[in-house]
Amino acid sequence: MKIVLDTNVFISGIFFHGIPYDILNAWRHGRVHLIISPDILNEYRRVATQLMKSFPGVDPEPFIDLLMVKASMVESTSLPEQVCTDTADEMFLSCALASRTRIVVSGDKALLKTSGYRGIIVISPRDFVNRYLKRGI
Repeated sequence: MKIVLDTNVFISGIFFHGIPYDILNAWRHGRVHLIISPDILNEYRRVATQLMKSFPGVDPEPFIDLLMVKASMVESTSLPEQVCTDTADEMFLSCALASRTRIVVSGDKALLKTSGYRGIIVISPRDFVNRYLKRGI
């Protein structure tokens, strides 16, 4: 199953564990396939670098490196119209469209409100784990 992870899920899985960590662990073990774009990768790196200042004992680099090996990179373009109240979040929808991925996992309220756009389901991490990971893929 292909998924796009919002930055908050990817970063939370690295720095804070919990349900986002369960999703990253499922990805590391091949239960889900992570799709990223250059914009998403840059955003992951930017936020990870900022958080490293507050959490110097956490090293996100192994996860970033793993993206280069285990994630699929797609080129995506801007959406033809504004879909999300926070236009910075549209890169996740754009990545999903470019890769024909139907699931974006996010805890962002503005992005969650876009669920259904062009057939893309935007789902919270908890709902994703409950619907897809707990019963297997």
